[in-house]
Amino acid sequence: MTPTPPAPNRVAATSTAAFSGSDWAVFSAIGVIWGASFLFIAIGLESLEPGVITSLRVSLGAVTLGLLPGSRMRLQAEDRTRMLALSVVWVGVPFTLFPLAEQHINSAVAGLLNGAVPMFTAMFAVLFFNRRTNGPQLLGLAVGFVGVVLISLPSLSESSSQAFGVLLVLLATFCYGLATNLAAPLQHRYGSRPVMARMLALATVWTLPFGAYGLPASSVELVPLAAVAVLGVIGTGVAYLLMGSLISRVGPTRASIVTYMIPGVSLILGVAFKDDHVAALALGGVILVVGGAILASRQERG
Repeated sequence: MTPTPPAPNRVAATSTAAFSGSDWAVFSAIGVIWGASFLFIAIGLESLEPGVITSLRVSLGAVTLGLLPGSRMRLQAEDRTRMLALSVVWVGVPFTLFPLAEQHINSAVAGLLNGAVPMFTAMFAVLFFNRRTNGPQLLGLAVGFVGVVLISLPSLSESSSQAFGVLLVLLATFCYGLATNLAAPLQHRYGSRPVMARMLALATVWTLPFGAYGLPASSVELVPLAAVAVLGVIGTGVAYLLMGSLISRVGPTRASIVTYMIPGVSLILGVAFKDDHVAALALGGVILVVGGAILASRQERG
């Protein structure tokens, strides 16, 4: 039996209300998990080809959600195309692009550039999904974007920041912006867990050939495999479940500002595990990112 859509006024109430304590807890957890994912990708690349990392990550995430109760659903015919598109633009394409990009740029730069997601999410929301963004949210997005730029500037001057890798990451964030808007209606109708489980199962099919192609050039080493396992189970399965729940509660544009946490997390992990130097400009950017997130999370007008 297919779940019925929530009442429109209830959806509007949850998607426009100010962040609750539980919303902030989910928001923070997603930011930390995805902020760490770029480091895990870099570790995986020490012995595994990009396609193998992508395929293992997606399949492990699909298995994680598929084993949870309440992950099955009967998809209505009119939603099948949207689900297929979601599996491509939210997982298939970006998950393929990030390991490729990190062969040209370091994990910190990849995480910093991921802060462009809210800009693309808001752009798609306004142009194609008839969503309105109020003044405080626009200001929060702008402030957060400036923060991301400030964080990025010191790292972008490094020789490892190659134009091709940057282009791949920006293309991935473009896909994320579209996907976040596509996901919201499906999650309102079917719930977060079934949508995410179906999406990852489909994406496993799309990424499997790329993984098979990279398998002969990969080698089995414990640490890279463990990193990819964490990336799949926690960074994909658990994180996408949490993100789906957040989108259904606060809306796609405001949920996407979680990506503004990622640069700060990337910097912290770089200092802790790679002895990276953190410039004063980047620290100022982190402050702006947090301030922008607070502004963008304010309650919307009815």
